[in-house]
Amino acid sequence: MHYIIDGHNLIPKIPGLKLSDPEDEKKLIDLLIPFLRLTRSRARVFFDRATDGQSGERNFGLLKAVFVPAGQSADSAIIAHIHKLAGEARNHSLVSSDRMIQAAARARYVPIIRSEDFADMLIEKLVEDPERTQAFEGLTVGEVEEWEALFNQYGTTPDGYNP
Repeated sequence: MHYIIDGHNLIPKIPGLKLSDPEDEKKLIDLLIPFLRLTRSRARVFFDRATDGQSGERNFGLLKAVFVPAGQSADSAIIAHIHKLAGEARNHSLVSSDRMIQAAARARYVPIIRSEDFADMLIEKLVEDPERTQAFEGLTVGEVEEWEALFNQYGTTPDGYNP
């Protein structure tokens, strides 16, 4: 399965994620990666309003994230992507509750999953995964301090940049 995901349309449908959070895209990506691994799927997620220097495509293995530059919309980028897929579009599923994007997808025979329904699938699948359930619990204060000490023992990061 290949998903085409309207990221900012999906974020508010997932409990705990908010569009007002500056880390909302990263948090969604962090949820999508294990979901895709568990479902043996691939996805391309689109986000609009990328800040200067942050636009472009990033590869996360099974997931490609497309950060659409300010002044353009993720909606138009998603529609252009669907048109570019041509006959292959039928082998993808659109994740969005946006009616304009859904109409463009229907015209290319792309199956549609409403964001609300996909959010339910995502949560259900991640809760089933014991590895992910442990990750939801987070690190203890002591574990964080151990990791900080380990990473800071040489004063610089391995690539030579200071955090």
